[in-house]
Amino acid sequence: MNAIPAQELKRRGIAAVDDLIAKGDVHVIRNNKPQYVVLSEERYQELVAEAGQAYLARVRASLEDVKAGRVHKFASVDDLLNALDSDEP
Repeated sequence: MNAIPAQELKRRGIAAVDDLIAKGDVHVIRNNKPQYVVLSEERYQELVAEAGQAYLARVRASLEDVKAGRVHKFASVDDLLNALDSDEP
């Protein structure tokens, strides 16, 4: 994990991040705890694309569940909540 104290970032500015970002994501430490993460634009776009792909995969799986009849319909919200509370399929 690349880490930099917030004070160092304040002192040196973005140049402090430039030195570390080539090695990977940079965690900014504030009050002895990781508070922020600095990513390159390329890494950020990768994460956004991965999240989008995961979302589409969940939607596709849900549609397959509907097509296969693995979806339960409930007459009311209360019925749904009761089923969830009782762990009934």
